[in-house]
Amino acid sequence: MLDAGKTWNTTVTPFGVAGTNVTTLEISSLPPVNLGQRMRYLLQYPYGCIEQTTSAVFPQLYLDKIKALTDAEKTTIQRNVTAAIERLKTFVHSDGGFAYWPGSDDSDSWGSTYAGHFLIEAEAKGYYVPNDMIRRWKKYQKNKAQNWRKAQEYGSSELIQAYRLYTLALAGDAELGAMNRLREQNNLPTTAAWMLAAAYVKTGQPEAAKKLIEKLPTQVKPYQELAYSYGSDLRDKAIILETLILLNDRTRAFEIVKELSYALSDFNNWMSTQTLAWSLKSVGSFAAGEKGDLKFSYTYNGKAVTTGTDLPVASIVLPAENKASDLKVVSASKGVLFARVIQEGVPARGTEEDSEKNLMLTVSYTSSDGTPVNPAMLEQGTEFVATVTVFNPGMRGLYKNLALNQIFPSGWEINNLRLTGDEGARITGDVPTYQDIRDDRVYTYFDLSARQSKTFKVMLTASYAGSYYLPAVSCEAMYDNNIYARKKGMVVEVVKGVVQ
Repeated sequence: MLDAGKTWNTTVTPFGVAGTNVTTLEISSLPPVNLGQRMRYLLQYPYGCIEQTTSAVFPQLYLDKIKALTDAEKTTIQRNVTAAIERLKTFVHSDGGFAYWPGSDDSDSWGSTYAGHFLIEAEAKGYYVPNDMIRRWKKYQKNKAQNWRKAQEYGSSELIQAYRLYTLALAGDAELGAMNRLREQNNLPTTAAWMLAAAYVKTGQPEAAKKLIEKLPTQVKPYQELAYSYGSDLRDKAIILETLILLNDRTRAFEIVKELSYALSDFNNWMSTQTLAWSLKSVGSFAAGEKGDLKFSYTYNGKAVTTGTDLPVASIVLPAENKASDLKVVSASKGVLFARVIQEGVPARGTEEDSEKNLMLTVSYTSSDGTPVNPAMLEQGTEFVATVTVFNPGMRGLYKNLALNQIFPSGWEINNLRLTGDEGARITGDVPTYQDIRDDRVYTYFDLSARQSKTFKVMLTASYAGSYYLPAVSCEAMYDNNIYARKKGMVVEVVKGVVQ
């Protein structure tokens, strides 16, 4: 934290394998939100359900209100948002909603509202969104809103309905009857009431919104949801922040900004894609109403630069260095500035270890007839099976939305049996909720009841001679980092001739 005229000196030491290092200097007039690192996490997140596809791009709609963007960054954002709109088309269900995975049997209530919310905001920003997609989504939302009963949806039922009503109001097609019925519900949960208040603001009834929340707290009890609305206490605080911004109550809003800032700036504080996207989005909405007045200079490796912006955040990628370098930052602003250095790099291979928490994982490799094989050394042309078994020890009940991550060395090829038309004929295993097979990896998604295990198999061929690295095999709950298991990687060889 830099007061006016003060100086900060630090030494920047490269992190990770040479050539993979990225060092960013972030200066802000708001409490720090770790913008660069958090945005990279969203953009590099490997899975791609309806929620995560939307979360990766939603905050990007507001980046131009937070920081000065380079031409390259503007082009990247435009490409990302456009690609996301295209990908969302693959999730559209016959009823007009959006499925959790492409081709799923049903639409996902929260995911449908969340994706539609993004499309409305993207269209308002000038992006092309097919009119038919919005029209069918509105019809789906209105039908769900009109026929909603609490018992019809699990988990955060009232919040799901309130969010649905908010997005309809945002789209200029409010369902006032459904809004009034929800308002009259006994013991309406706090976050649902805040979200419903936002819907009333969007329908031009701010007084009704204020009355609804006049006695409500802005605090939320800690929780982490594995499905339904994919929520957490921090995600709910971000929802409350957006309502306060709509009501122009910036004093109370700033108190929540400070809470979210504390969470976002803590590198050790894991956040789900849903929590992170809402937090960045809501802080971005708040920042859009703030003047930054950032004036500062920095000296890196002997080169001095004086700069500034009237936006709340300045983000500068420092030149890559292979040695420790001195950095000096001097504030020329009248108010307090917050400065941080964010470093990123790929660690050397083989540094991971076996680890597990509330989940168990075993990995084995066999020939197609079940005979064990040693993956560390395989003869070129060998066809074999990677078998992973995941077990829920039952301490926390049903696990929703688990993701199994298998990345294979480039000397091995995945035999995608879907392409040959004999899927399931040559290997057996449990059927996942969804499976994403790519050139060098397989992502498998599934639920797991207490004390239940599931086994998944991938057919492989050792195709190219050479020495390679087999990365760690991991499984995790996508919305709770306290549920995971990992088996460390190893060096493997594919050799010509007969293996002795």
